[in-house]
Amino acid sequence: MRVLLVEDDEPVAQSLRRGLTRYGFEVEWVSTGGAALSHDGPYDVVLLDLGLPDTDGLDVCKALRERGDVPIIVISARSDETDRVVGLELGADDYVSKPFGVREVIARIRAVMRRAQPRPPGAESGPDRYGSRLTVDRKAARVRLDGEEVPLAPKEYDLLAFLTEEPGALMSREQIMEAVWDANWFGPTKTLDVHVAALRRKFAGVIAIEAVRGVGFRLEIVKGDGAS
Repeated sequence: MRVLLVEDDEPVAQSLRRGLTRYGFEVEWVSTGGAALSHDGPYDVVLLDLGLPDTDGLDVCKALRERGDVPIIVISARSDETDRVVGLELGADDYVSKPFGVREVIARIRAVMRRAQPRPPGAESGPDRYGSRLTVDRKAARVRLDGEEVPLAPKEYDLLAFLTEEPGALMSREQIMEAVWDANWFGPTKTLDVHVAALRRKFAGVIAIEAVRGVGFRLEIVKGDGAS
């Protein structure tokens, strides 16, 4: 997926660019509104900072929206509700306030892309099902096992939601810590092991979280649970 990142703060831009690239996104970075409006390369989504050096990001948002329907996510240090409302009224699809983690931005990108994609007639969005027993409702941030909601600590939910995005994929500790805890996490990752152990207990027989020594973890849906 191709991302046009419009951000004048170089450390923020570089950190976000590295994080998105690590998850398979192609990122083109420009630092001014003028460069964003003159950019002629194809892109699937725009990440737009409001505090640009040459023009107000809201004006850029309006101009981009007048050109087409490419999803626009505003990223800004402005926490004032008025800016948020105006941005959405001018055509932004979502608004993320700084500081934010890469994982949050990725979740917002995926959400707006899902909304932008036409759905078959009669199709409705709902919880994602894993096998016959487990559902993860990302919109409501709830997990159900055999129809009953499972109480999870916030980071337990975040970890499960992240690992179930790509069952079978091997995720490094660094990827998981950056996605679930913080983009700038430094220090021991023992807390990850604790949360993995908690998920194994709560979802025994439904999912398996394999530890790959020296790398990270891989989540699999347990066969025989009705998984296809």
